[in-house]
Amino acid sequence: MTELPDDVVAEAERLTRLARQAVDSAESNAYRTERDELIGEYDYTVRIREDDDADVLVCYPSEWMDDGTVRTDRIEDVDRGVERRLSGAGDPDDWEAVAETNDELVDAVAADHEDVHAANARALADFASNHYAKPVTELTRSELREFIEEYLPRNAWPTDRQLARVEDSVEVAFEKTDVSCPLE
Repeated sequence: MTELPDDVVAEAERLTRLARQAVDSAESNAYRTERDELIGEYDYTVRIREDDDADVLVCYPSEWMDDGTVRTDRIEDVDRGVERRLSGAGDPDDWEAVAETNDELVDAVAADHEDVHAANARALADFASNHYAKPVTELTRSELREFIEEYLPRNAWPTDRQLARVEDSVEVAFEKTDVSCPLE
């Protein structure tokens, strides 16, 4: 009985978001194909469920499926299914607390390190708060790669120095916490 590793779920979520943001159908299809193949390696199936307040990435064990329909009589352990919100922020009541926690991390980095690390920490905090509604310390390796490779270059108007030092900056931010940096 195979279960999906957290980093595979995070990568599936990232690929799904990229597919949804792609400007042309070929690019979108390529992301979906990559995601489906990745999830398929673990004998899971992917679909998007549209709820009233958010779209949700749903990953089911393939053995639960029959012609694209979940057969409830085949489900022995519902915890094997995985769901991740794709749209909408996290709980708005939690967002302020998350943003405050992330802001405190930025302040700690700024107090002890050079400006380039503080600027990257600020961008990282904004990314974690606004895109995932969670503390920086809860970002997965895949989410950190998304920040480094996609978010920072496209959304934060970084200097060349920031781009060159971003991985160091992420590690500096994690050094201010009691959580190991997933990039290491």
